[in-house]
Amino acid sequence: MTLHLYDSATRSVSELRPLREGHVTLYACGPTTQGAPHLGHLRTFCAVDVLVRWLERSGNEVTHVRNVTDIDDKILAKSAEAGRPWWAWSLGFEREFQEVLDRLGVRRPTYEPRATGHVPEMIAFMQRLIERGHAYADGQGSVYFDVASLPEYGALTRQSLEDMQDAGESPEPGKRDVRDFALWKAAKPTEPETASWDTPFGRGRPGWHLECSAMSLKYLGESFDIHAGGLDLRFPHHENEQAQSRAAGYGFAQRWMHPGVLTVDGLKMGKSLDNFVTARDALAEHSAPAVRLALIGGHYRAVVEYNATTTAEAEVVWDRFVQSVRRALRLVGDAGRGAVDEVALPEAFTAAMDDDLGVPEALAVVHRTQSRLNTAVAAGDAAEAAELLAQLRAMLDVLGLDPLDPRWAQTETAGETGGGEHGALDALVRGRLAERAEARAAKDWARADAIRDELTAAGLVIEDGREGATWSLGSTTTTTGGN
Repeated sequence: MTLHLYDSATRSVSELRPLREGHVTLYACGPTTQGAPHLGHLRTFCAVDVLVRWLERSGNEVTHVRNVTDIDDKILAKSAEAGRPWWAWSLGFEREFQEVLDRLGVRRPTYEPRATGHVPEMIAFMQRLIERGHAYADGQGSVYFDVASLPEYGALTRQSLEDMQDAGESPEPGKRDVRDFALWKAAKPTEPETASWDTPFGRGRPGWHLECSAMSLKYLGESFDIHAGGLDLRFPHHENEQAQSRAAGYGFAQRWMHPGVLTVDGLKMGKSLDNFVTARDALAEHSAPAVRLALIGGHYRAVVEYNATTTAEAEVVWDRFVQSVRRALRLVGDAGRGAVDEVALPEAFTAAMDDDLGVPEALAVVHRTQSRLNTAVAAGDAAEAAELLAQLRAMLDVLGLDPLDPRWAQTETAGETGGGEHGALDALVRGRLAERAEARAAKDWARADAIRDELTAAGLVIEDGREGATWSLGSTTTTTGGN
């Protein structure tokens, strides 16, 4: 079976057949750098990252383009309010986005073009649309797309032009129709001179939608395989992208991928609801791999719920992965640290991923393999443990969560496998176990047993081994050292 992927345009799952066999071309809408990245951004970018990883693991070459919208109305307004140059404001948040995505293990795209670096391509695109009768200049520096000139407008979101018409609404100056959208915006005297460019139509700056059509054409050609982006971008952004590209005579995206929305405590995230979670906040409270797991653990098209319960569960699950790998390494040695990109994956895992990136079902295979690995380690079966360890790591690598990936290397250190709460608990338990070790060394068995009973009553499991005592909460185990 090959990858079958849902297409938001046809609203059906079908086999992905790249335009060029063995080479998948992908365009993903990247950040608009008006402010700090939040969990909604992370959910989308992590979902696309899993797609890229699976495509590559399946033997495909992937050309992945993710744009940066580094100029728009909000960037100009917010930078002016802050008293900073718009380009410095934008660059600061662009760097923050990249740092956060690096921390979450999101691979960098093949190309990451900025809107401001592609003005010549946008000018050529507008001229083509005007020549083909699908756009017009207003004579004041703005250029608009003529929506009524394209009968198929609305096809992506299945809306008709009539449904979009408000009988009581009048078009703003320069527009022929209220439904027309700006390809290029005339410069305003209230905006910085550096935020506009000279064009044959007048001085101005890009409209939001034009940049993606111009950049996908430059880097991926007239037609490409997959266009990805957040569900909230379907209209008007993606609808307008498709319209202007089709009107220009290009095939554009052959398939659309829209990851679902993210909710916080049951509600759509929003500043007015006081449930707005920035990436910085999330990573301050939880480990990066646990945040990633919480964001990708559900199906990419489903609503993802982010709350204290889901993140705590993700921390525990991540700890279990780490500790299973650590215990296996003690048995099999450095051979267990080898590369896993060529390791054969369980058929059930492959089938789940090929079925519209079924991560929940794939994780079920991961957990079964982990359980078998723990059993093999407990039995001292090094050969079986080595094979299962390789399979476990290979599956987690597809999800960007191989505990031995260098980016997660610090999680091999005891006490660093979770977020801040886990670290604090580990420090407290270590202190008590150190006291217990001292009591055992002094043959004060009554005191040693009392400490063990205290920890057991608190819901912890204490195990004594050759490398010292370990404690666990659920299936999470941390080595402490001592006797």
